[in-house]
Amino acid sequence: MPRATLDDFKKPWRDRHLADRVSGEGCYRDAYDHAAVKRLLLDPCRSPEAAWCALCAIDPLTQRDHSSETTPLAPDAVLVVDGVFAFRPGIDAYRDFRIWLRVDAEPPLRRGAERDQDWAGSGAEAIHRDRYQVAERIYLEEVDPVPMTDVVVDNSVLARPRIVTP
Repeated sequence: MPRATLDDFKKPWRDRHLADRVSGEGCYRDAYDHAAVKRLLLDPCRSPEAAWCALCAIDPLTQRDHSSETTPLAPDAVLVVDGVFAFRPGIDAYRDFRIWLRVDAEPPLRRGAERDQDWAGSGAEAIHRDRYQVAERIYLEEVDPVPMTDVVVDNSVLARPRIVTP
């Protein structure tokens, strides 16, 4: 069963910050390369004749291009894809089953700020609050993904996830 994350399909730094490097709007609109997601991952996995897919385009940290590194696909393969903004128009139609993880806003903000201290310093929390959380709000308002899900998992308590009604 191949597993991919949308974070491995972000645009290269030089491209994803062209219009806007700091806002949530820029993050939501410009960070991900949905054409690469479709070309390298979703289209091959949708085709019954496909023998391979790529699980990564550009490594988001090293910026190394992995798009030519492929994974073989068995005829009965099931692809699992995770990531933020996963139900956006243009890529949502590829999904057969949707799982939404419900989490409180503060723990990811805290974890992200701690993780990014090395490169963002004291501005790490502001980046997560003003860019990533704003991008998530735009996504929730524009796409309203929860009603489209098949299962909602309340993951507010990391050690005790539970299935709830969508």
